[in-house]
Order: sequence, then C-alpha cells, then structure tokens
Amino acid sequence: MAALEFTRRYAMAHRLLKTDSRKCAIPHGHNEFVTVRLDPLEQFRFGGANSAAPFEQVKRRWHQWIDEHVDHTLHLGEDDPLIGYFQAHEPARLKQVMTFQGDPTTEALAACFWLKLTAFLEADGLPFSVSEVRIEETPTNTVAVTKENFTPATCGLRPDAWPWRADMSINDF
Repeated sequence: MAALEFTRRYAMAHRLLKTDSRKCAIPHGHNEFVTVRLDPLEQFRFGGANSAAPFEQVKRRWHQWIDEHVDHTLHLGEDDPLIGYFQAHEPARLKQVMTFQGDPTTEALAACFWLKLTAFLEADGLPFSVSEVRIEETPTNTVAVTKENFTPATCGLRPDAWPWRADMSINDF
C-alpha cells in the first residue's frame, strides 16, 4: 500500500524556561502546521479496495484530537509555576494546558504527537506505522521527527504519560 500524508493547522502558545532564550521565556504563540506521514504495514497490491484503509478512517481520531484538544492550548513544562496558578485559581482551564517533561519545545511536541498518533493507530487497528511527524512552527522553522531520529522505547518519556494513551488527553491532571 502507499504511504499516507496529511496536514492539520492549529494555534498554540508556550514558554520555554529551561532553554536559554529570554524571548522564549515569555508566553507567546504560534500558528503551526503538523504534517504526519504513515507507512502501510504491507506492500501495495492491486485488487479490492486498493488501499489499506480510507483516509477518513485514518484521519478521524487524529483530526478530532488536534481540532478539539490541541488547538488553542497553552504548552508548559510540568514544573512551570503557571501550572500551580491554574490549579489554584482556574482549575477548569487545566484541560487547555498541554504539559511536557522539560520545556515544551517543538521537538518535544513532535515526539509527543508521534506517540499519540501511534496510540490512535494501534487502538483503531489501522495497518500503518508513523514514519514522520513534521511541525512548521513558523514559515522559516520546521522540526521533523522520523524513524531515523526518534525511538519511542528509549525517548525517556514516562510510560504512563498522556502521549502514550489512545485517549484525548493532553496532560495528566
């Protein structure tokens, strides 16, 4: 079967406290594009449906998650003091805060997207594996996580963290 690739746009804000950047330590936003590439688990052969699964079926949960749970979120490190603020003063807004071990960089986001999409594919029994997640943070800055530069099993993310789960979570609150 042929590889599938699709793109989604979303808006987000983040701040980086551990990265040595004065500019990025202040909450700021981006309009980003995420493009994912999925490789089929079997080679293409003519006959029948001529596809491993319909695009709609493959994209359904992913697009729902991006549109309803990722779009317009605030990305923070788990130890960011703003988490405490939201817990004390605006607990209902915690569902709009995506959390990360360490700084919420675009690299970390791409790795989390990889894990979440893999969980969706496996839960839905879809015959694909993730081969690339590419995030365009700005028109001049793009991060690509690929099979060659990312190994989920050794990435260091806690095995019970939200990206591993095939639910709509963006944090562990």
